[in-house]
Amino acid sequence: MADLTTQILIEIRDEIRATNQRLDQVASGLNSRIDKTNTRLDESNTRLDRLERRQVEAEVRVSTALVDVVGAVHELRDAFLGDRLLRETVSNHEQRLQALERPRG
Repeated sequence: MADLTTQILIEIRDEIRATNQRLDQVASGLNSRIDKTNTRLDESNTRLDRLERRQVEAEVRVSTALVDVVGAVHELRDAFLGDRLLRETVSNHEQRLQALERPRG
């Protein structure tokens, strides 16, 4: 009976060793996959950082262009207002000249 118990214990020990080897292989494979995933995450973070910088740069360019457009619109408005005042002045002068040129009668 002792031989049978010893044999069973030896088989259990051997199975535990085999199980531990399989677990070590699985753990090694998982660690390798985790390392690869971490590398890809680092690369993704680097690309996202570049994208964020480009986004900020684009927003700055758009803001600068918008300020330029606003300035141009204000210049046009001022030119139109100046033109309107000039037209009113010319019209006034033309009316006064016509009045002076009319024969008095």
